[in-house]
Amino acid sequence: MRRDAVDDTPGCRIERVGGVVRRTGPDWNGILWSALDETTADAAIAAQAAHFEALGVAAEWKLYSHDRPADLAGRLLAAGFAPEDEETLMVASVAGLPRAAVLPDGVRLVEVTDPEGVELMDRVHRAAFGGSPHGMREQLLGQLGRDTAVLTLVLAGDVPVCAARMELHPGTGFASLWGGGTHPDWRGRGIYRAVVAHRAGTAAARGYRWLQVDASPRSRPILQRLGFRALATTTPFLRPAPSARAAATGSPAAG
Repeated sequence: MRRDAVDDTPGCRIERVGGVVRRTGPDWNGILWSALDETTADAAIAAQAAHFEALGVAAEWKLYSHDRPADLAGRLLAAGFAPEDEETLMVASVAGLPRAAVLPDGVRLVEVTDPEGVELMDRVHRAAFGGSPHGMREQLLGQLGRDTAVLTLVLAGDVPVCAARMELHPGTGFASLWGGGTHPDWRGRGIYRAVVAHRAGTAAARGYRWLQVDASPRSRPILQRLGFRALATTTPFLRPAPSARAAATGSPAAG
């Protein structure tokens, strides 16, 4: 899925160059996959850093624990990419997952189909994650109306308490889960579990066999209890935009 990634988001492009698969777009820029070794890694990292530097944007290199060379993390660090929190790559067969969303009384689940719904999702993300991830709002807006994206919101009355999305990958049998942020005041009530079950049911109805997720330490135990298995770990390595680095050092941005 990483190597053969496709993207139909307006304004985005997938490129295969120098042993890497990279994505460039208005909402997210970075490296999805690489096939490197000790003799090619440094040159490839430098080339990709220069590519995003020339565009004036931040970039993320998604490093998986099975990526090579074995010291790729150290090479990224030396090139100005800084690691964020580690997540766990988990996969489950849709057939083995619960598919009925069981929610607390007074709570309902809706699909998001308009910008107003995206604003509510963004509000939940800010409460759940301590801020909205970079480019998330723009990405959600770009996915409205796409057959390959399912945006889900959980409401208590008219108050948003959880938001999540699922991306469908035609031809692979896989759907991937993203987001899944629950407002701190509503955690521990089975809402995240219900949202996973809802997305599993939606994936099954559309003929997808597998669900994949990069799980945070908070969600991993829940997903394990549901039947997900850990395959690897993944760490996002971020390289700030030139303007952000200049602000941090007090130096004028190049370009």
